[in-house]
Amino acid sequence: MPANLYEHALIERCCEGDRSAYAEFYHRYAGDMLAMAMRYMKNRQAAEDVLQEVFVKAFKKLGSFNRQASIKTWLTRIVINTALSALRKEHQRYNWSLSEARDIADSKLPLQAFHYTELIGFIQQLPTGCRTVFNLYALEGYGHREIAEMLGISEGTSKSQYFRAKKLLQEMINNELRRTKKKVL
Repeated sequence: MPANLYEHALIERCCEGDRSAYAEFYHRYAGDMLAMAMRYMKNRQAAEDVLQEVFVKAFKKLGSFNRQASIKTWLTRIVINTALSALRKEHQRYNWSLSEARDIADSKLPLQAFHYTELIGFIQQLPTGCRTVFNLYALEGYGHREIAEMLGISEGTSKSQYFRAKKLLQEMINNELRRTKKKVL
């Protein structure tokens, strides 16, 4: 059965209350959604809390899912919104400051020297504002105007936070390269 047809059949079974379908749905998508949540949250426990909330929301609204779209895209949007909401609930204030914008040359980070989990670890160390904007821009593909609207900040602030995140990541990666003497391939 093609993936799209299988997805729709699985959704239909979930909507009919089939408990095994719920479990199958969760196991099929939980890994990818947890990885995404971990990019936004400070630690695994917070990401797992987001993941749990994502699936509660998804199961409640599965009947209204537009079957023309990809279920993975739909879940991704729920993860992003839930993670942003969780960050707001923690009363973490975004440290938005236009004065922190710097002219940082677009340098290529030597990412090939690191495992995915190491890179996620670096991203998790970023201040909340930088981490959020970096994830939305670099990893999710949103534009600065969209990010500004989502977070209630100016477009310039979004750009400032993105450039600050890149600078901080560059410093972390360079420090790790010096510390471990890893070679860039």
